[in-house]
Amino acid sequence: MANNGFIDKARITVRAGAGGGGAVAFHREKYVAAGGPDGGDGGQGGSIVLRVDEHMSTLMDFRYKRKYVAPDGAPGQGKRCSGKDGEDLLIRVPRGTVVRDTESGEIICDMAGQDTFVLCKGGRGGWGNQHFATPTRQAPHFAKAGLPGQERDVTLELKLLADVGLVGFPNVGKSTLLSVVTRAQPKIANYHFTTLSPNLGVVALDENTSFVLADIPGIIEGAAEGAGLGHDFLRHIDRCRLLIHVVDVSGSEGRDPVEDFEAINAELAEYSPELASRPMIVAGNKVDIAPDRTALEALKAHVEKQGLPFFEMSAAAHQGTRELMWFAAGRLRELPPITVYEPTYVERPLEVDTSEELSIEREDGTWIVDGPWLRQLMANVNFGDYESRNWFERKLRESGVYARLEEMGIQDGDPICLYNLEFEYRK
Repeated sequence: MANNGFIDKARITVRAGAGGGGAVAFHREKYVAAGGPDGGDGGQGGSIVLRVDEHMSTLMDFRYKRKYVAPDGAPGQGKRCSGKDGEDLLIRVPRGTVVRDTESGEIICDMAGQDTFVLCKGGRGGWGNQHFATPTRQAPHFAKAGLPGQERDVTLELKLLADVGLVGFPNVGKSTLLSVVTRAQPKIANYHFTTLSPNLGVVALDENTSFVLADIPGIIEGAAEGAGLGHDFLRHIDRCRLLIHVVDVSGSEGRDPVEDFEAINAELAEYSPELASRPMIVAGNKVDIAPDRTALEALKAHVEKQGLPFFEMSAAAHQGTRELMWFAAGRLRELPPITVYEPTYVERPLEVDTSEELSIEREDGTWIVDGPWLRQLMANVNFGDYESRNWFERKLRESGVYARLEEMGIQDGDPICLYNLEFEYRK
């Protein structure tokens, strides 16, 4: 993580609320005999919902709070009254936050392209006994517990939403350029690693031409392996459609501009070959204090030989900066929009320890199966999906549930009740 208060990566645990339990109750009213079951259903557990907050620019809020739990649903009551649903827990994140599954590293969602996302669904409420009444079972004395909510460990990564990224060694004048062409006010000083967090600014050239420019902290050799500020800031260039590579051609620090140019490009290529192939403009900065044009001309020849456009400028003297920005705006019009990362996360079947014994009882002709691992299993099954239902069916057979039911005398067509799921047994 970065210093200076900028937090661009955080790991959190999120858990949706459990559903409330169903109620066992019977209608009781004067002059009404055998009113029948009227136990209400439990409420739905609260979900974990991510929401973009345009006023947030860091993941600082997640530095000290790492666990988020949504409220459970309330239990059902008599008179067919359902329990109150648990409120959804809203987690605010900056736009541009990429949410990954911590274990697999796969992308769950990219909050650059949407405003809200349900990260964990709340558990369904259990059925009250009103649902279990049949012509042959008129007074069921059982209801079902609610299902647990989903739980996840996720990693949040902030990737800045900038059109153009300024890259280059520390102290080459990127912060000065940003301050000159935008209203951003980055800290500027004559020492390395002045910029410890990315700075954003809007370049407004006229009423119809503007773009977002990001000053990425100075990269040093070895950044791709994590040296210096490393990956913490290289990731912010991922969304930039165009890179402006700023090189100091003044020789004030005794460095060779061509070597600097190639060193930064090597770091970008090692971090991401796709990033290294991003369109690039090269800007030779500090021409006003260069003792001669030898280093400038050497860099220009080297860059143009690679087919890259080259600009000479002095950010401090406001020389050549506007021409550079207009050229960048023209290139942006030809390039595709900012990258929004597609989800790569695949919901995998939950690994559940099915060795724990389940409770199986028969009440009024219905086989009632209950147990902690079964609740956990059902909470993660999409019963609207054919493949998911088949997987659940296989799990029941592999765990020996059906074998036990057959030993206890279940017959073809007998009803089986699993929480808020009831179906007929078929051999």
